[in-house]
This record gives sequence, C-alpha cells and structure tokens, in this order.
Amino acid sequence: MGDLSTNSNSNNAENHLNLPKARFMDAIDIVQWEGFWFEPGLVQPAMTFRSIFQAANDDVILTSNMKTGTTWLKSLCLCILKNPKTDVDYDLLVKDNPHFHVPTIESTIYGTKPHIDLYKVPSPRLLHSHLPYIVLPDSIKNTDCKIVYIARNPKDTLISMWHFFNSILHPDQDPFPLENTVDCFLSGVHQYGPFFDHVLQYWLESQKNPQKILFLKYEELKRDPKGEVKKLAKFLGKPFASEEEIDKVLWRCSLERLKNLEVNKNGSTLFNVHNSLYFRKGVVGDWENYLTPEMEEKINQTNRIKLEEYGLFL
Repeated sequence: MGDLSTNSNSNNAENHLNLPKARFMDAIDIVQWEGFWFEPGLVQPAMTFRSIFQAANDDVILTSNMKTGTTWLKSLCLCILKNPKTDVDYDLLVKDNPHFHVPTIESTIYGTKPHIDLYKVPSPRLLHSHLPYIVLPDSIKNTDCKIVYIARNPKDTLISMWHFFNSILHPDQDPFPLENTVDCFLSGVHQYGPFFDHVLQYWLESQKNPQKILFLKYEELKRDPKGEVKKLAKFLGKPFASEEEIDKVLWRCSLERLKNLEVNKNGSTLFNVHNSLYFRKGVVGDWENYLTPEMEEKINQTNRIKLEEYGLFL
C-alpha cells in the first residue's frame, strides 16, 4: 500500500522516468507511484501537493476514488458550506459545474499553470482530492481540518468508470471490452487504483478518528438521503435548522436538476470534458445490466477478501 515517507521535489523528474508503467483500457498510459496508479501528468502535481500544501484548521477536504459520487458530494457540501441561498441569482450550481467550484487539487490546481492561489480562497476552503490517504499532505492529516470520503459499490463504480472513459476516449465507437476493464479493475491497474486499497485506507483512518474523517457510502445516500445529508451537515459544523432546509439542498443537488441546468447541458469545465458526462444515471445496481455472473462473482470475491475482515461492506 505504499511508503509513508514524504518525498522532496529535488529528484521528482528522475523518479517519474523510472516509475512502473501500464496501459488502462488499452487507451491510457498510467504509472505507479506509492503503490497506486496515475496518469503520468498527475504524479508531479501530486508530489507538489504533498510537499507544499499547508492545510488550515477550518479546511474541508472532500476525497473519493473515481466515479463514486464525487459530483454529488461536491454539490451537497457546496450548498451546505458556501451557498445556502436558494435564489437563482445566488445559486452557484446554476452558474458553474460543481467541479469548477470545488476544484480537485492535484489536477486543477497544481496540475495547471498558473496555479490558483489557494491562500486567497475565502475561508473555509472547500477542496477535493482523488488521491489515496497515504499521499495526502501531512498538514491535512495533522491539523483540525476535516475530511469527507465517499465510497461506492465496486461493481457500480466499475461500470460508471467504463462508461465515462468510453465517452471520452471512444465516442461514437464500439466500447472497450468490458471483460478487460474488469481485469484491470480487479488487478488495481486503473486510475487512482487499486480501488479496494484506496477505500480501505480512508475507512481505517475514519475508524481511528471519526471526528476528523466522515466515511460516507453512496448507497446509503441514495437509500436515506435526508438522514445522510443531515449527518454530513452536522459533521461540517453547519447543522440544518429545519427539515425544509434539508429538502431544499437535496432538490438543488439532485441528479435530475443538475443534469438539466444549462451549464451542464452545454458547458465544459475540466480539460475539455463536457459537463454532461458527469451526470449519467446515478442509480444503485446499474451493474446488473452489464456484468456477467462470472464477472460479478470475481468482483464480489475480491470485495470480500479485501474489505470484509475490516468490517467494511460495499
């Protein structure tokens, strides 16, 4: 699961050239750093983030693997912390995609130039990372800032990831073979993978320090949205005053509303990825429409082996 030591930037360039390499979905070159796999262009920004970022005690860092409910989590936390007003003129979600308002640090801050000056961002800062816990900056781990992690059933995560990369890399073409994608996923050779190690790191840390790390499950948010969002707001120090407030936030952040906002129907925010691609189905159990029984069992078996002994069930 990687080395807990912190690297300096002095020899990052040399280290980058020597990192193990692989291909994901026969389309994306990825490299292994600290036991996890990344697009090559993300390694240097991730190293910079780890070595220079200074967390503030009132920061909120949202964390997730890919395609596990990140957009929904960003939207909910944005409304709770930064944008409680429901007037359209003040609704940040109407103006820009959630990924614009809550940037992913390693890709949209340290991965682009000029860097956003994080120290001019109004407090409390609301930021996001896809990075595993092991490579987060020490300042995040050792200050009073809060971390919210969202996890999702691996089968739905896999299918969502498969659709996402097909849409970006193979538009209007036959999809990548799903069986090969399952193999990549289970071997951990995919962006920000291994998936199960990523989830487990945050789960174990949340068990040690539940006041600092809130571990959410996508399926629980779908099953009991009011209860889970109420828990989220309390954790963030912004408890709701009424049931009506919860209902308004859930409506504003609902998939149907977000996907039909003009900015998400026609805009693009990150690296020319169309905003509409962040809103597909958002349902639980969509994997049943794609995975064979053999694929399902392979994923279930890995899930059991990797997570169940630690009391985690996805």
